[in-house]
Amino acid sequence: MTSLPSAPEDTLPVDRPRTRPLSGGVIGWLRVNLFASITSSIMSLLLIALLGKALFSLVQWGITNAIWIIQGDQTGPCRAIRGIGACWAVIPEKYRFILFGTYPFSEQWRPALATLIFIALFYLSTRRSMWGQKLIIAWAGALVLIGVLMWGGIFGLSYVSQNRWGGLPVTLILATFGLAFGFPLGILVALGRRSKLPAIRSLCVLYVELIRGVPLISLLFMASVMFPLFMPDGVNIDKLLRAQIAFVLYAGAYLAEVIRGGLQAVPRGQYDAADALGLSYWKKNGLVILPQAIRHVIPPLVNTFIAFFKDTSLVLIIGIFDLLTTAKTSIIDPAWQTFSVEVYIFVSLIYFAFCFAMSRYSRQLEAQARQT
Repeated sequence: MTSLPSAPEDTLPVDRPRTRPLSGGVIGWLRVNLFASITSSIMSLLLIALLGKALFSLVQWGITNAIWIIQGDQTGPCRAIRGIGACWAVIPEKYRFILFGTYPFSEQWRPALATLIFIALFYLSTRRSMWGQKLIIAWAGALVLIGVLMWGGIFGLSYVSQNRWGGLPVTLILATFGLAFGFPLGILVALGRRSKLPAIRSLCVLYVELIRGVPLISLLFMASVMFPLFMPDGVNIDKLLRAQIAFVLYAGAYLAEVIRGGLQAVPRGQYDAADALGLSYWKKNGLVILPQAIRHVIPPLVNTFIAFFKDTSLVLIIGIFDLLTTAKTSIIDPAWQTFSVEVYIFVSLIYFAFCFAMSRYSRQLEAQARQT
């Protein structure tokens, strides 16, 4: 009898150790992620203990032992529990100055309404059903209404100069206009850096490297101090507008590099396909290349938006009262000077709300992009 050929050793079935299936749900997740080994279990227990102690202390300080309301300006009860409990009474006492700065007290409903309009615009911009001409019209009309509310001087509203503006509306104005004009500028610069024309490419490279090579503080200083020196006598551009131009240039340079990375991620075949269809340069980029490029770089774009929104606090160095500056100024009063932590927590929650909303929306865009 002829024996059957033996199978090679590398094709023989290998006995693998049997693993016990993990139970699902919370128990399974804890076992896999926190208690997979003895070392992991010890570290997890230590971290849980530290977090639990910190959370317990925070609840005691911020809720259990906190003072929420006081009578008048009597801060004695707050001073008595200093270090033991929070004095949240400083927030209802100072919130109007924190949010609106030195804007006339009796007219602060106007910046409050402008802030609500900004938030409504942001919400409408996230609705796909509004994308298109309707959204452009809504933004144009809303920005005109915001300008009327903030400046006044018509429709029976008293005029308020920009020197009196402050707080949250100024932060939203700087961030919104900075990104609204910086984003298309970044697209043009990113395309210019990939241009075949040496003059355009060199100019775009020079702009990006110059802006990215200096800190934002230096740009704001140049816009506030140096720029007026080059203007003719009698010509004076408002300080807020000069800061806004600096923010637009700063945002455009950083967004250009993010978008350029997205353009490099688009396969070369897409360019060839657009050329085969006979599309012009602008149609090829607007209809084929840029939509794919921006889809590739949604996370870094949103990261840049969030960082830019927080960088608006740097305008304090040129005397513009943004949200963080008004918060710092609100506790100059000696009666409330020792309760800065509560004020900064209140402001940080406002910043967190806007940044978290941007982050959540970017995750939705990524999920929708994966489905298409």
